[in-house]
Amino acid sequence: MERAYLNKSLRKLVVDRSDHLCEYCLIHDDDTVLGCAIDHIISLKHGGPNTADNLAYACVFCNRYKGSDVGSMIWETQEFVRFYNPRRDLWSEHFQLDGVTIEALSSIGEVTARILGFNDRERLLERQVLIDRGRYPRRLL
Repeated sequence: MERAYLNKSLRKLVVDRSDHLCEYCLIHDDDTVLGCAIDHIISLKHGGPNTADNLAYACVFCNRYKGSDVGSMIWETQEFVRFYNPRRDLWSEHFQLDGVTIEALSSIGEVTARILGFNDRERLLERQVLIDRGRYPRRLL
């Protein structure tokens, strides 16, 4: 397995491309105490490369909850569904904001929102504070 070394210019490209927003939940890196990190959309252990096409900017919560997973089950249909991929999917096709809640619009949105904990109680409270301060969303991707 290739090591996850990312040079400075590649890191800058990923951060600048995201406009400092988590590409999953849309929180700005200034608004989260633990910051954001570079995420391998498809992890190295699943054969994902260290290239710009496979990297996203993710807050610590989205990054931690996603881990090396690539998708999840929708148990009602017994279907395995891949996660939202910021390099090939449009956020607005899979999610919409409804107040503080990020609602899923597709099966991809459903598994991503559930596994990444978009609507966990603490994240809803955080989002409400940011909305009240005019800091969320900074923009929609």
